Amino acid sequence: MKRAFIIVLDSVGIGELPDAHLWQDEGSNTLRAIRTHKNFDCPNLTKMGLFNVETVGGGVDAPTGSFARLGELSKGKDTTIGHWEIAGIVSPTALPTYPNGFPKEVIDEFEKRTGRKAICNLPYSGTEVIKDYGKEHIETGALIVYTSADSVFQIAAHEDYVPVSELYRYCEIARDLLQGEHGVGRVIARPFTGEYPFTRTANRHDYSLIPQGTTMLDVLKENGFATISVGKIYDIFAGKSVSESNRTTSNHHGMEVTLDIQKRDFEGLCFANLVDFDMKYGHRNDIAGYAEAMTDFDRQLGEFLEGMREDDILIITADHGCDPATPSTDHSREYVPMLVYGNGIKGGVDLGTRSSFADISATVLDYFGLDQKDTKGTSFLMEVSK
Repeated sequence: MKRAFIIVLDSVGIGELPDAHLWQDEGSNTLRAIRTHKNFDCPNLTKMGLFNVETVGGGVDAPTGSFARLGELSKGKDTTIGHWEIAGIVSPTALPTYPNGFPKEVIDEFEKRTGRKAICNLPYSGTEVIKDYGKEHIETGALIVYTSADSVFQIAAHEDYVPVSELYRYCEIARDLLQGEHGVGRVIARPFTGEYPFTRTANRHDYSLIPQGTTMLDVLKENGFATISVGKIYDIFAGKSVSESNRTTSNHHGMEVTLDIQKRDFEGLCFANLVDFDMKYGHRNDIAGYAEAMTDFDRQLGEFLEGMREDDILIITADHGCDPATPSTDHSREYVPMLVYGNGIKGGVDLGTRSSFADISATVLDYFGLDQKDTKGTSFLMEVSK
């Protein structure tokens, strides 16, 4: 049985793209910010060739995997657009962002449809917004609506006062409302709990736009292959062409789930996202935590590599950057690394700098012997196959 595994290290970028200045991201380099910290110890990624990737530096003599630096053709630096490009869609225009908050007509309609007032309506840190507006929310029943530099409409509510199921319903209302001109990439439920200063819970849920084109998931599912998601992949693709969804509570749990799937018999793709790098550490400028999380992933990666079967292929990549060493707490417009590994994959092939994340999609479809149809990208399978 042919099985492909894609693991997205959410936000592990490796240096600014040529157009980073358009997003005020000059100088961003997420991996550089964490690699020298004492908490960073990633022997498996190192052996596979992470530091052999072009411009990263510090590589080993005989990498066990092949490797590349991927540029992004899509206009954006957010999770949705990044994952869509990995799956074969290039987005020529950026999704809308709201640096001054959402227009009055959007908020008015949201309040009308939900029957609740909205407070805040500004770009905000997710941990700070519940400190500043959590008490008012509890006292008035108003929903905390906020955004960021990304294309998101986020709704925060205390689980004791707004049940999670009700918060999800409000997010569905917002998703239905935010289409067309105001079609943000994601509506995100941000439940929290406890006493001031409050704590966000693991019940986050993302509501994405339906992908605006054909993805590798579509092609795989149409041809009878499994499309198994781990983490927020299901949300990012709005469930489209996902045959099985597995929710996770952390990076570590996400890898545990992926390791369990690895033990099963299936033919197709397992597509995993590890969001803690971005959500818990990149956005909070927590270099130490980010480095430690990479080390924890690397340990679990060692177990995964031992469990790979004869025809398995593993691709490790990222979807954007989120440099914890810059003053910004938002995503950064960066190149991403790509490592490819398997018994049938050559070690040490330097694929150089490739123009698009979509080359991953093209390669996966090539691996399963499928036509790309309308998906983008150029396969590198022949260059790395033994």
